[in-house]
Amino acid sequence: MRHQDMSDGRELPEHGIGRPAALAARLAMELDGGHGLAFHLPVDVAYTAADPLVVELTFLLPGDAPVRWTVSRELLLDGISAPAGEGDIHVCPDEQDPGLVRILLRAPGGEALLTTRVAALHEVLLRTDLLVPFGAEWSESDLDQELAHMLAAN
Repeated sequence: MRHQDMSDGRELPEHGIGRPAALAARLAMELDGGHGLAFHLPVDVAYTAADPLVVELTFLLPGDAPVRWTVSRELLLDGISAPAGEGDIHVCPDEQDPGLVRILLRAPGGEALLTTRVAALHEVLLRTDLLVPFGAEWSESDLDQELAHMLAAN
């Protein structure tokens, strides 16, 4: 099965000198329907410098409301090369095809197994790294401000 990464071409607000504060992209994924059936599913990917630890995935389901999942950016990156994740989200390379990555999402109502191209997911993650480099998500002053905000709320 072929997968492709498509940018939706939206204009994004800028942050810093000529740098966008967010990115929007679209990934093509396949949803495992069981019994050998797979459904092509467009997935909108959103990332903002304001919330640098996570990527929002919006699954566009035909005839149904979109479903949003917030996923750790680092978990997606780790899962490209080795099994990663605990709890509701697991990401791992496909055992039969090293060019694919599998994402398992678990919810009380069931679970969904999705597959996408490693190259497409990696490209999106590289674009997030241009906005906020991996490992530089929070500065010391950001942490101090967040701690002060949390303490003030109590």
